[in-house]
This record gives sequence, structure tokens and C-alpha cells, in this order.
Amino acid sequence: MRLIWQLLAVVAVWILGSLGTAAVKDNPWLALVAGLLTAVVAVLVYGWVVRRTEHRAPVEVSLKGAGAGISWGTLLGIALFGAVIANIAFLGDYTINGLGTPASAVGLLGIMAGAAVTEELVFRGVLFRNVERWTGTWIALVLTGSLFGLIHLLNANATLWGAIAIAIEAGGMLTAAYIATRKLWVPIGLHFGWNIAASAIFSTEVSGSNTPQGLLDATMSGPALVTGGDFGPEGSVYAVVFGVVATVVLMWLAHRRGHVVPVRRSARADVAARLAR
Repeated sequence: MRLIWQLLAVVAVWILGSLGTAAVKDNPWLALVAGLLTAVVAVLVYGWVVRRTEHRAPVEVSLKGAGAGISWGTLLGIALFGAVIANIAFLGDYTINGLGTPASAVGLLGIMAGAAVTEELVFRGVLFRNVERWTGTWIALVLTGSLFGLIHLLNANATLWGAIAIAIEAGGMLTAAYIATRKLWVPIGLHFGWNIAASAIFSTEVSGSNTPQGLLDATMSGPALVTGGDFGPEGSVYAVVFGVVATVVLMWLAHRRGHVVPVRRSARADVAARLAR
């Protein structure tokens, strides 16, 4: 039942926050405030429901190390997406025409902050953590990463390949960031950095969601395998490659730290209990 209560609590904030942000999206400053407020409330609600259902301190959202985790994660996310764009631009398929809409970029910061926090709390904080207790790390990573990709089929310009790409690159990478750190701050920062690079900085489509123009006025053309087509660069083969590389590195780090919960039930309980402290 704790999985259900945790999902209900955090998804409620996700939905209400999304509706509130959508209602003020045409005003960038209100969108910024609405998105940041959604992020803060979501963390508070997550902490509250974990305390009530698991009778423990929610160490995965402990404020200790939060600033550093979000900062490093954000920088990594921007760098990874920047590498994707650099490779697409090298082939001549991404062109900067000038300055875009800086005011819109401000609103996108709030929108992406709310999305990054709520999605990480749902998929890594609630779903992955609970499924990992039952199946071990690797199976939980595949299951929740796949679900994370599938939910993007609800977006306006979604494609099946786009959802598969998200499951591989983001579902794997973001989950691995949580496994390596056993905190939600790095995956939140990584998710946020990736999304603001895609939207607020490089003005590309984010997961086929009809993203407004950001800081740059840019155009993208070329084969969908390279550019991601209507889904955006997250559907690019470059995004998949960089996401897989990041996942491998983070899982290597997680293994070195003893953060991987084995599949065998006899060994699983002790490791899971240690990591929850």
C-alpha cells in the first residue's frame, strides 16, 4: 500500500502543478514561479508521505548535499545535451539564426524545473525504489526506465521510436544517477539541465511536446535518425549514444560503491536495508 499512497500523493502534485503552470505559461514570470513552487511542494509532499508510509527519514531528499547534487547534475545535463547538438550541427542539421525569445526562456526554466522534480520523484523516488526492493536493481532499472519512455507517448508529437529512445537514454541514465548517489538531487539536476538545454537554450523540441522558442532562434533539418524529427533531438541516435555512455559510467560507479541490489532474495534484503539508512 505504501507504493500506492506515495504515488497518489506525488502524482497529485504533478498534475496540479502541471495544470497551474499551463494556465500561466503565456506569462514567463508567472510560469517561472509556478514551476518552482511545484518543485518545492512536490519535494515536501514526497518527504511527508515517505515518513508516514515507511516510518523513516527520507534521506534521498535530505537537504545535505542538495545544492552540490543539483548543480553538478545540471551542468552534466547541459553538457550532454550540448554534445548532442554539437554533433547535429557538425553535420549541418542545426543552425542558429540569431537571438530567439529570452522572456520565453525564463518561463521554460520554471516549467522544466517543475517537470524534472515531479518526474524524478515519481519514477526514481517512488517507482524505482519500491520495485527495486522486490526485484533488485537491474530488473527495476529496466522496468521503470521502460515505463518512463512509454509515458512520453502521451505527448503531442510523440513517436514510438522517440519513446524507446527516452527509455534507453533517459530512463537508464537518470535511474543510474540515482543508483550511483542514492540521492534524488543529481538525477533531478541532470533531468533539469538536459531539458533547459533542449528548450531554454537551444530552442529545440522536448520529447515532442510543442516546446516554445527559447533563447536562440534556431532551425533543425535533416534525417530523423540524426535530428529526432518532430520528437526533437532526444530521438536522435546521438542522444541515445550519449545516454548509454552516461548510464554505463554511472552504473560502474554504483557498482564500485556497493549500491547495486542483487536479484537473489536472500542477498537483496540486507543490501536494500543498508542503502535505505
